[in-house]
Amino acid sequence: MYELFGNLAYGLDVVIDLVPWTFSLFGATFTIPVPVNILLCLLGALVGTLIGVLPGIGPIATIAMLLPITFGLPPVGALIMLAGIYYGAMYGGSTTAILVNIPGEAASVVTTLDGFQMAKQGRAGPALSIAAIGSFFAGCVATLVIAAAAAPLTSIALLFGPAEYFSLMVLGLIFAVVLASGSILKALAMIVLGLLLSMVGSDLETGASRMAFNLPELADGIGFVVVAMGVFGFAEILRNLEHTQDRTLVQSKVTGLMPTKKDLVDSTPAILRGTILGSALGILPGGGTVIAAFAAYTLEKKLSKYPKKFGTGVIEGVAAPESANNAASQTSFIPLLTLGIPPNAVMALMVGAMTIHGIVPGPQVMTKQPDLFWGMIASMWIGNMMLVVINLPLVGIWVRLLRVPYRHLYPMILIFCVIGVYSVNNSPVDVIMTAVFAIVGYWLMKHNFEPAPMLLGFVLGPLMEENLRRAMLIARGDPTVFVTRPISAGLLALALALLVISVLPMIRKRRDEVFVE
Repeated sequence: MYELFGNLAYGLDVVIDLVPWTFSLFGATFTIPVPVNILLCLLGALVGTLIGVLPGIGPIATIAMLLPITFGLPPVGALIMLAGIYYGAMYGGSTTAILVNIPGEAASVVTTLDGFQMAKQGRAGPALSIAAIGSFFAGCVATLVIAAAAAPLTSIALLFGPAEYFSLMVLGLIFAVVLASGSILKALAMIVLGLLLSMVGSDLETGASRMAFNLPELADGIGFVVVAMGVFGFAEILRNLEHTQDRTLVQSKVTGLMPTKKDLVDSTPAILRGTILGSALGILPGGGTVIAAFAAYTLEKKLSKYPKKFGTGVIEGVAAPESANNAASQTSFIPLLTLGIPPNAVMALMVGAMTIHGIVPGPQVMTKQPDLFWGMIASMWIGNMMLVVINLPLVGIWVRLLRVPYRHLYPMILIFCVIGVYSVNNSPVDVIMTAVFAIVGYWLMKHNFEPAPMLLGFVLGPLMEENLRRAMLIARGDPTVFVTRPISAGLLALALALLVISVLPMIRKRRDEVFVE
């Protein structure tokens, strides 16, 4: 415990690291020490809240858009800012879900059920404050979970060889299939499509061209930003343009933010249960914030003495999912930082950000770059405190933003996306390819294919191929190496068991019912 808090204190020093800022005024030169990482944390939290409040953007598209900007930032500051955007979006999504009945972020869908009803009853203030309190508590607890779980998981990861890593990635992809909404067959198809796209370009070992169709632009493969921006950014804009949404606020001015004593008593158990459930589900590959929010709401409904009141404006229906999605958004960093495996689409983007700065995600991050590791964890605490201040006192500003029609927003979003894609390689071909992936992504959404597993397969594809080749090379071409090594065999057996269980008629029917609910 002493070592844990000592590491967190070290991370806090990294976050508050002062950088001299020099400027001239009236012929005189002034140097002021500025905590750059704290400013980047604040910027990430602000941007995250903004994209959470404005429906139709989402953290995936925003982080993909901002990836090129991180080229000029220090690695610690860049990752702190991107992490702030992710968990900031979880906070901001509750505001629009409660006030307008439109989830600003996918994980806030469940919050609309009771949050909007509370707002219609004139209790928008308590709903917003409980959402913020639950999010803050869950974020702080999840940060401690990351700090406590990191060291033992890193020690285990250092024992892994290529065969174990390959099997672990297979398990991660199977988890993504099982926990994806909709058809398991469609989720599997998305994984395979992602793996195929990751193989376009040059062979990792020989440098021979693969599936590049003799196009020079595909010689180095398809860009990660191109796929992410097309499938999640542009395609999301196309989907939103289909729907005419009534964004009439139920309360033009939000008053009485302080919850009553009864609100606090009723919501406390829900916040605690949501935090525990979200922290656990956030670690699972493919689990993420959406599953955590739905699971927390369902659990509260089952445990409640008055389950029929859910959906009519009960405070537990806001407290549980908001706590769960924030806890999950932060514990999803655990497999990324300790094992180097992204559990969801946003963490896949974080892999891209780390790669840009020459950082190899995995157990080596904690041992070789402790300033980056503990700096990010400490920044989450600071970011959670900032988000409480940003969300509650500034709720009036977010209310005004909600009045902006989407037809005015999407051209600006589109322009920023195009600039972001073009600036990666200064290539107009990248913009054209992004447009192609936008059409593909839109078609996938229209036919109920979930694109997140595809992005996960796209990111893990090269890592899986590299570890597969290394394992086969060490075993001199013997494929049984994956089942003769105990850890690898155990991981593959678990993956197979999960897949078999998920296709059983009884389990499949229950799974479909849960996702529909």
